Amino acid sequence: MPRAILSVSDKRGIVDFARGLADLGWELVSTGGTARALREAGLAVRDVSEVTGHPEMMDGRVKTLHPAVHAGILARRDRTDDMEALARHGYQPVDLVVVNLYPFAETVAGGATMAEAMEQVDIGGPTMLRAAAKNHAAVLVVVDPDDYPSVLGAIATGSVDTAMRARLARKVFAHTAAYDTAIATYLAEQEGGVGREVELPDVLTLRLEKAQALRYGENPDQPAAYYVDSNGRGASAGFEQIQGKELSFNNLLDMDAAVLGASAWAESDSAACVIIKHTTPCGVALGEDAEAAYRRAFAADPVSAFGGVIAFNVPVTAAAARAMAEQFVEVVVAPDYEPDAIEVFSRKKNLRLIRLPRSASDAHGLDFKGVRGGILVQQRMSMSFPEDAWRVVTEREPTKDEWASLRFAWRVCAVVKSNAIVLARGTQTLGIGAGQTSRVDSSRIAVLKAQDQGFDLNGAVVASDAFFPFRDGVDAAAGAGASAIIQPGGSVRDEEVIAAANEHGVAMVFTGRRVFRH
Repeated sequence: MPRAILSVSDKRGIVDFARGLADLGWELVSTGGTARALREAGLAVRDVSEVTGHPEMMDGRVKTLHPAVHAGILARRDRTDDMEALARHGYQPVDLVVVNLYPFAETVAGGATMAEAMEQVDIGGPTMLRAAAKNHAAVLVVVDPDDYPSVLGAIATGSVDTAMRARLARKVFAHTAAYDTAIATYLAEQEGGVGREVELPDVLTLRLEKAQALRYGENPDQPAAYYVDSNGRGASAGFEQIQGKELSFNNLLDMDAAVLGASAWAESDSAACVIIKHTTPCGVALGEDAEAAYRRAFAADPVSAFGGVIAFNVPVTAAAARAMAEQFVEVVVAPDYEPDAIEVFSRKKNLRLIRLPRSASDAHGLDFKGVRGGILVQQRMSMSFPEDAWRVVTEREPTKDEWASLRFAWRVCAVVKSNAIVLARGTQTLGIGAGQTSRVDSSRIAVLKAQDQGFDLNGAVVASDAFFPFRDGVDAAAGAGASAIIQPGGSVRDEEVIAAANEHGVAMVFTGRRVFRH
């Protein structure tokens, strides 16, 4: 009679699966709550303690860690000495292991104490799973309840093959690796403490779960999928799609950039609208409500806004929805939507409508960028902008209005691809130059964008994500009419750049912080 050991925390489908095994003549061996659930369903079950000849100990912490269990799992059926050793000790082979683990990640996500978290560190479960997966040529191993129907069907028809055994074993090792990663990540977070600088470990382990397959990647010939941090962290974690087509690879990239931009005003009382194209803003503005913010952001560059991704820091009103419905928009992201706004959007069936709770970006998380053969890891850029290190370096101080414009432009600059130049007035971008190989080219593009929309640049301000390496960028901005500049400072030519600003009567502020976005 073939023997199965069943010990599961997630009991979805386990009764039906066990009943199917019993009907096929399998002996069921189980533990604790799983055995109780099977008996309540009328199934005959042997306790593990009966098989091992040893009672469970320490509130169930020690029950399957016994040679009767692990010799039965690890015995190689093609090795005479293995099978003789089993017989000599009175043990029997185990042919199927069905185990899923204590809910560690779910427990710590709910704010558990260290003691509560450690109680959810499974010992016997991973040991049985790894043993069975190691010996998968002889032992079937199931960790995912979704596999119950196919496994039961294969057993019933005698069609269990090498490919199925290998696939199930692979899922086990991926699952136990993810489980250990969740524990290591939790302990690292407890050691570091909330709000401290993120430690970059010597060995980095990631626990990502496949959320959905994507039609393709950046281009149609590149297969792609969307994986998420299983701890639910990150700028775009926890979103809900209300309507529209399936999100694409590029949609998700742009959506993450849009959410990052809107997070700069997560704590603001003003409505913020960020319009993203190719992961960089083409228009950003604040307003008294979502409609006003959108109309001002759109006006900054209506040509580039075509087919954009739009993010808000406030719920979207019906008036804002009607304004956006006049244009082609790929994705809208907001904390919520008025019912009438959803009704307006429902007329555009392909528009992807995303609800994402309003929050600041995960400033203490890790940011990853892929390169050939590896990944680059850094602490995520903080979207908080303290002014402790800011200083005026020119002869002229910014006016009150210029200060307001500079603060706004600096936040926008942090989301723009480098080399980044932002022209703004008040709480509206006028022109954005992004991603150029020369900062002066970005300056010229920003001016050109603004002039194309007929903006008067006299009295506008300029933000630069990194220092001006030469005075030419300052000359270009001042020549267009800009009256104040904000930048990190730190160039060997700072004095030359400051002198240029003084020549033009332009006020300049050094922040002491670079906001480069490569």
